Amino acid sequence: MTAAATRAVILTVDDDPGVSRSIARDLRRRYGEQNRIVRAESPGQALDALKELKLRGEPVALLLADYRMPQMSGIEFLEAAMDLFPLARRVLLTAYADTDAAIQAINVVDLDHYLLKPWNPPEEKLYPVVDAMLDLWRTTPEPSGDETRVIGHRWSAPSFAARDFLARNAVPYRWLNVDDEEAKRLLDAAEVDGSALPVVITPDASVMVAPSEAELAEKVGLTTAPTQDFYDLVVVGGGPAGLGAAVYGASEGLRTVLVEQLATGGQAGQSSRIENYLGFPDGVSGAQLTDRARRQAVRFGAELLTTRQVVGLETLGNARRLRFADGSEISAHSVILATGVAYRTLQAPGVDDLCGRGIYYGSATTEGPACAGAEVYIIGGANSAGQAAVYFSRHAKRVHMLVRGPSLTATMSSYLIDQIDAIDNIDVHTCTQVVSCVGSEHLEHLTLLNSETGEKREVDTEWMFVFIGAAPRTDWLPGDLLRDERGFVLTGPDLHGRPPGWVLEREPYHLETSMPGVFAAGDVRAESVKRVASAVGDGAMAVTLVHRYLEML
Repeated sequence: MTAAATRAVILTVDDDPGVSRSIARDLRRRYGEQNRIVRAESPGQALDALKELKLRGEPVALLLADYRMPQMSGIEFLEAAMDLFPLARRVLLTAYADTDAAIQAINVVDLDHYLLKPWNPPEEKLYPVVDAMLDLWRTTPEPSGDETRVIGHRWSAPSFAARDFLARNAVPYRWLNVDDEEAKRLLDAAEVDGSALPVVITPDASVMVAPSEAELAEKVGLTTAPTQDFYDLVVVGGGPAGLGAAVYGASEGLRTVLVEQLATGGQAGQSSRIENYLGFPDGVSGAQLTDRARRQAVRFGAELLTTRQVVGLETLGNARRLRFADGSEISAHSVILATGVAYRTLQAPGVDDLCGRGIYYGSATTEGPACAGAEVYIIGGANSAGQAAVYFSRHAKRVHMLVRGPSLTATMSSYLIDQIDAIDNIDVHTCTQVVSCVGSEHLEHLTLLNSETGEKREVDTEWMFVFIGAAPRTDWLPGDLLRDERGFVLTGPDLHGRPPGWVLEREPYHLETSMPGVFAAGDVRAESVKRVASAVGDGAMAVTLVHRYLEML
């Protein structure tokens, strides 16, 4: 539902059922096509309706309240309603004897107008007033609420995790600091105190307090459960290799499901700019590339599951069974492992305690605007770190790249080095590493060590982003699925013929692992080229080999 399509609400409350029906009828006759008319017969009922409207993000343009009501007066109701919808225009319905009270209410609740009952004929006594009120409201419309709202604290790690999850899954959301007035109004409407954060409110008015990623995924419409028990192909991992495999698998008629633990795109999906990917001469963000690939896979019929952690893989005859962390299972004729790699953790005192509170792994582009005017530290010297430095340079006062080696040339593409050299507010500090991080509520100081001179120095900062190499996500695989000494999956020629326990007469195909029918693609594969294009190519090639494997069954 877009802001343009949302009909603003006109709410009327009167404890006299006859009067209530009468004014609602007159309002619907004139305004029913462009506005939603909500009628209540008590202040309590009206406030409940307003709370529901607040949580749903529906705009309220006008409030009309009877002055004399038993539970609370119309003035008291409008005062309470102002806490929820401060921009809504307010009209008091009064009898002739109550006009003095209505005039006083102009000062108490900033009343916009009062109407004498009866208002017949409405064309002369009701509609001109409502027309004027609606015109005034349109000049200061409330923000659209047709998106998920996240209420949290700037330095709350769970709040950051919720925002990051929504952003990486391309779910529109609006961030509200818990101290903002609008956040307070939403918390009041939800009847939660904000002591546990984040509070997430979806467009259908569902309220979640400190939700898990699985709960969040389900409420915002992401698919978390497979529709079938058995598939032709299960792709584990939603990075470029996994998305490539899902697109080619589904487009070629295979019953395909992709299983992702967090969000599609992987590390590439977090990249602020990929400039050397074929077909995008002006570059493309990782989020844009991921979104296109995701939509393409779905269009061809692939299922995409999020927040599903795979913890086991086993052979059952010609089937391959995958076990999820919640104990459920899924089976297929074939599997493509595309789990990619995870950033290595920084081993320095204070890092773990401040993770999500000033220290982040990956680019965390959701934090870009918050870094305005700040000193930002990027740890690492590969392409992902360079792309992050370029991105944050648009927001930060200065970006400091801390590189362990003597230069960037051994680890970064030359085009990116040239870009960094041309940006005035990026400084590259070579032979430098972080040895400690200090902060109470959030990151405040870093201690840096120059490995050449042995000199230590302390710097003030609230922002540090870590890109220090990667480790494969393969610890969940069975022991008989062979990996190299670093944990990367061995495939095809790297298995040097038929591996132990191999039951087929042929040797493993090029991307096939030591478990027949299980293939590896992208960064998780030993000796793979760590580039987006090669990962997508691996995914496509793996599907071709899956077809060859299935023909032999």
